[in-house]
Amino acid sequence: MKLSLFRTGTAAAMLSMIGASALYAAPHAADLGALNAIARNETMSVTVALKLSDPAGAESMMERLVTPGDSMYLKFLTPAQVEQQFGPNEADVARVIATLNASGLSAQRATSTTLTVTGKPATFETVFQTSLHQFAVPATAKAPASTFRAAVGTPVVPASIASVVRGVIGLNNNSVYRPHLVAAPTKLGGAPVSRIASGSASGIATGNEPGLLTVQDFADLYDVNPLYAQGVSGKGQTLAIVTLANFTPSDVFAYWKSLNLKVDPKRLKVVNIDGGPGKPSDRSGSIETSLDVEQSGGIAPGANIIVYQAPNTNQGFLDAFARAVHDNKADTFSSSWGQWELFDNLATSPVTDEFSHETVSALQATHEVFVVAALQGQSGFVSSGDNGAYDAFNQEDPNLDPVPPFNPLSVDSPGSDTAITAAGGTTLPGLQQFNGPNGTIININVPRERVWGWDYLEPLCKALKLDFITCGIFPAGSGGGVSVFFPIPVYQLGIFGTQLSQPNQTYTNPFSTPAVTKATLPAHFPGRNVPDISFNADPETGYVIFYTSDGVEFPAGFGVQTFFGGTSFVAPQLNGVTSLLGQNAGHRLGLLNVELYDLSRLGLTSGSHAPIRTISTGDNWFYNARNGYSPAVGLGTMDVFNLSRVMR
Repeated sequence: MKLSLFRTGTAAAMLSMIGASALYAAPHAADLGALNAIARNETMSVTVALKLSDPAGAESMMERLVTPGDSMYLKFLTPAQVEQQFGPNEADVARVIATLNASGLSAQRATSTTLTVTGKPATFETVFQTSLHQFAVPATAKAPASTFRAAVGTPVVPASIASVVRGVIGLNNNSVYRPHLVAAPTKLGGAPVSRIASGSASGIATGNEPGLLTVQDFADLYDVNPLYAQGVSGKGQTLAIVTLANFTPSDVFAYWKSLNLKVDPKRLKVVNIDGGPGKPSDRSGSIETSLDVEQSGGIAPGANIIVYQAPNTNQGFLDAFARAVHDNKADTFSSSWGQWELFDNLATSPVTDEFSHETVSALQATHEVFVVAALQGQSGFVSSGDNGAYDAFNQEDPNLDPVPPFNPLSVDSPGSDTAITAAGGTTLPGLQQFNGPNGTIININVPRERVWGWDYLEPLCKALKLDFITCGIFPAGSGGGVSVFFPIPVYQLGIFGTQLSQPNQTYTNPFSTPAVTKATLPAHFPGRNVPDISFNADPETGYVIFYTSDGVEFPAGFGVQTFFGGTSFVAPQLNGVTSLLGQNAGHRLGLLNVELYDLSRLGLTSGSHAPIRTISTGDNWFYNARNGYSPAVGLGTMDVFNLSRVMR
């Protein structure tokens, strides 16, 4: 497809917390007090996450199943086997249900590790010894006013069932996650940005310009075409998208049709979780869901697709993953939503801040869901984020301009989870040209594929007489760094280039007067390094999205949006690629990380037949690429065909 150049449009690490804050896009939320009479009379729902009976054993088995040479290699478990060996004890589950039902709530089994519990707010307050308040978020130029409920006291699980319960998720129903897609800027520091068409990027045979790339360009870049030539299209595979916004299905079929891809018109199924996320809209992030389906389903045109879509809450996200794993219909799944990893007193408390009181337990519960997925052979992928080494950037309020010194080195969740593959981003090689001041032309040459980090655009900023902060390029780039929640996994041990967490990292709220340090992150923590593997994610060398807008952020109606990127693209691309690899191998592949890191240990990252291509240049504003692993780009990028020859 040739497009013209146009644009529309746990070992838990201790964190010291001072004070209480709403860290999920609601720092200025006003506490309106106890729920009003109408809200108190409504029925609400929460998810009670149940602990695996042997989490350590489950994690050990997860790695054995994908370790070549192990007696359990590729002997993935059925859901019944997982439940029998590692699931919650049935007698314990029955006791939890009976206890909650006796208290006046209604508890039902939703999945092997979750219960759906409904009831009146007053009953939840009594059972979990907390108070629910209503909070109001004022309108901004980019978002309307909104309200949400949250607990203002630490919830306490009844002692009789506390040993079985991982957490209570859903007392807070605020929107907490952000999609990981980024558009190339139309302005830098208020100055318009004008790009000059400079020809196709290196390695692309179709001739599409950077910013106008499609899944066919992706296939050229990362050596997918030999698999297509062998008849590998993802046939017989099912991939899932876990998302927090609705979408318009006709958009994705229009995208595939524009590329002359032969797809089954009945390939797509939508499953609404917890009532679904509502109608498609710009502000909810519907464009994210569209691109996820377009990319994954375009790379694997023969695969079936299930979209699990849920409300944008901790509960919705957990429930969507749990359902995708419980159904066990998808061989692979991906999600491109996330939030900063920040927790309070992890060694002693299951809560994080006054508005959620649930993030730590939610992450632990989600982790166990990912472990179950890996035991069943399902491969999962999530984005690593788009704020380079500073995932906390804009966490306080995405509508305000934060000051970089207040943001610590930080990573995104669920990308920091050890039981899933975290997707990072690169910038494609080639000449980028911009119209500069007074008729000048600014040439920026990227000689070879590098880590995506927009510091390479500093010459453009300097030409506009702007520093990189005022220019607005900081800290856009491949999310990466060191988790301070998940310890380093076995598969990363001994991998040269992995790092410990850095010292002197604090999070300060610059919007309070005076500024208050709210978190001091642990230094030298041996944490899980993020990401694992990468593909092109730079909007300047990015992609098109077919999308129907409601007219809030784009012209109303259907349009082709251009110059989009972000690690949002890489997670579904890995999803589609793994569908191809699964068909080619004839079986599920499970957690890819173990074999990917083993390939690196064997030195298979160079040469014409290397399954992994090292990315050795560039940075994500702190971590530098190197010849091997780096917490900026992971192990590098895949050569998909070469990888297919070793993953059998």
